[in-house]
Amino acid sequence: MSQDVRTLIESLASKDVATRREAAESFARKGPDAVGAAVPLARASGDDDEQVRNWSVAALEELPAPNASEAAALESLVDGSNLDVAFWATTLLGRMEQSAVSTVPTLAAAVAAHPELVVRQRAAWALGRIGGPAVSAIPQLEAASSSEDARLARLAAQALEAIRG
Repeated sequence: MSQDVRTLIESLASKDVATRREAAESFARKGPDAVGAAVPLARASGDDDEQVRNWSVAALEELPAPNASEAAALESLVDGSNLDVAFWATTLLGRMEQSAVSTVPTLAAAVAAHPELVVRQRAAWALGRIGGPAVSAIPQLEAASSSEDARLARLAAQALEAIRG
């Protein structure tokens, strides 16, 4: 990770809102080069300041899959109370595909019981991206495939298909 990215990560955690805004905007302008900041950006997607949130989400939208070493930190954000943070952590785990296999139990639990529907949907999508190694999530996905929410049901069915090959 470059010194510039490390400095921006520190700025993203600043108590000064202007500093956080500037850091988030800089990450958004970095595009895929901000990949080393996946976890801090996911946290910043739940910032109290709207501009910090918007710039962080803009950066997250352009990020490729994070490094496998970030799976545990992202996993710890899935169950948080902030919808945006949980959504982005789940999205980033899905982008990691089989590198996020260690997070399957958390994602399966999110499919079954996360309080936010959009996170349940995203967790089903992420399990589908992980594919075969997510076999332990089949019971939760089978239950979700008959959900009253059509999108969750479709994503769960697609994940089951990907897992079963």
